[in-house]
Amino acid sequence: MIMEFGRSEPAQSHDHRADAAGPTAVRAAVTAQLGREPRGTFWVAHRCPCALPDVIGTEPRLPDGTPFPTLFYLTCPRANAAIGTLEASGLMAGMTERIRSDDDLAGRYAAAHEDYLRRRDEVTELPTRESAGGMPTRVKCLHALVAHSLAAGPGVNPLGDEALELLPQWWSAGPCVEQTG
Repeated sequence: MIMEFGRSEPAQSHDHRADAAGPTAVRAAVTAQLGREPRGTFWVAHRCPCALPDVIGTEPRLPDGTPFPTLFYLTCPRANAAIGTLEASGLMAGMTERIRSDDDLAGRYAAAHEDYLRRRDEVTELPTRESAGGMPTRVKCLHALVAHSLAAGPGVNPLGDEALELLPQWWSAGPCVEQTG
């Protein structure tokens, strides 16, 4: 089980590695990655090969009760920049067209949407059945799809997996932020 940050009881997570640096160092790393304090409660959902978090899982409600349906949030600024380049290339429009014309892909993408909702409902159920990234009918945010692929593992989100394959190794230059603690 991993440590959680901003929560007194453990939530479900798909990253079971212990954080040797402790919650203060993880919160500091995520804050540095985002350039601001993270909102609400979060936990590490995936770690970059450099050992820093690159995806956090977030509570489906903010502390004031407002629904926050984005369960997996990509925090690494290098990965975010690389994905931004993919988005600017027009990749999302092509992916959306493929969803409309390829029944097999559409079915796998719909299954990714259901997986996302199931994982979110395991933490807290929301009245909305919206997930993230445009699922299940279009692609509107590769960041969300890549975060889902990293947190859930390969094979769960086909378009997140495709985007991941197109990304450079954002970790190869070392950690994206200075590690403290």
